[in-house]
Amino acid sequence: MPPVVFALPGNESMAERLRAALDAESGSLATRNFSDGETYLRFATDPKDRNVVFVCTLDRPDDKALRLLFAADAARDLGASSVGLVAPYLSYMRQDRRFKPGEAITSRTFARLLSTHLDWLVTADPHLHRYTKLGEVYPIPARVVRSTPLLSEWISANVNRPFLLGPDMESKQWVSEVEGLIGAPYQVLRKTRYGDRTVEIAVPDASVVAGHTPVLVDDIVSSGRTMTVVADQLRELGLERPVLVAVHALFSEETYRGLKERAAAVVSANSVVHPSNAIDLSAVLANAVAEAMSGGFSVTSNKEENHK
Repeated sequence: MPPVVFALPGNESMAERLRAALDAESGSLATRNFSDGETYLRFATDPKDRNVVFVCTLDRPDDKALRLLFAADAARDLGASSVGLVAPYLSYMRQDRRFKPGEAITSRTFARLLSTHLDWLVTADPHLHRYTKLGEVYPIPARVVRSTPLLSEWISANVNRPFLLGPDMESKQWVSEVEGLIGAPYQVLRKTRYGDRTVEIAVPDASVVAGHTPVLVDDIVSSGRTMTVVADQLRELGLERPVLVAVHALFSEETYRGLKERAAAVVSANSVVHPSNAIDLSAVLANAVAEAMSGGFSVTSNKEENHK
């Protein structure tokens, strides 16, 4: 019997792409809120004895996670053979240690909550900073798919003479991988952060980038402050307007407008639904789900899947 794919609200497009790639069945899940804010949920497609795949990207997780947990727990209670999650964007990876006394290490708490109700997890480019792999925080079998081959394809097809720029050291892994795939020059910038919204960034000398199109590459754009500062500084140097490429577009409409005013293009992968989506992750996510269904990865491996 084929797996059954259930889309949590707002994830219908990605769920349909995955369903088609997996030759799976589309499941129907009814959900709504009572007047007091509590969630009602009912499976219109019976999950009994089925391999269940939930699709739920986890931007704005406080609005989404409880509904997801209800669904996963109910699927198990109704007799599902297995319950997995495709979360193209996986949240709560920022707080990976206790920076001040008394802080919650929310990455570990969130991982325990999800893992209690799931048999496996597939995600794209989680924000691994101090963790070296997802298995350090998620005890269930998990697969990380890499978006860099897809970012590289888009840049190669759409940008003339790219010069890759990583806005900070955390972006180095993405920028260096793209460089290795397309052979473009790159540089990682030095960023000093003063609080949540103020940053100072040292940009390269204009002569280094002259004759190229600057391409800013990062995994997450949220406030957009870093990208804005770099774009403004590049403009002050008389360079071409940059192309901004991100995996996860978490920025607001206001931030998006500001970035578009400064950039030649603003592009993201479709891990989070956004008007800037131009890079489709569904094929690599589907490959990882197929492997999960066949028992092809374990909690100890946490392998990374590259788009081919």
